[in-house]
Amino acid sequence: MQFIKNLIGKVPILKSEQRWECPNCTLTDVTHESRPHTRFHICAGLKGLTAPFVPAGTRCKVEAVEREDYIGDEKVTYDGERRPIMRVETTRDDGNDVAVLAPCVEQNLGVN
Repeated sequence: MQFIKNLIGKVPILKSEQRWECPNCTLTDVTHESRPHTRFHICAGLKGLTAPFVPAGTRCKVEAVEREDYIGDEKVTYDGERRPIMRVETTRDDGNDVAVLAPCVEQNLGVN
């Protein structure tokens, strides 16, 4: 027990560090969260869309996929060139991740 008391204040506490980068722009980030997480940013390379960072050194492709269906009255996400975007997809050698940009519908609940 005395051994443990002698260690208090002498044992360094290790902090995890995760370095992030974007394959489409020059932004980078560093986080110190020990739990699994993913950082997002507004990406200039994807014309202002919110896109995920990837762990630094990861060989991958992050791309915006344009909507191919009818939009109608739905409120959809547009990129900087006013193209409707359906999802942002990260493709790696071992799989892919998708951030879906789901459309919204607006309804007026007026009183007659």
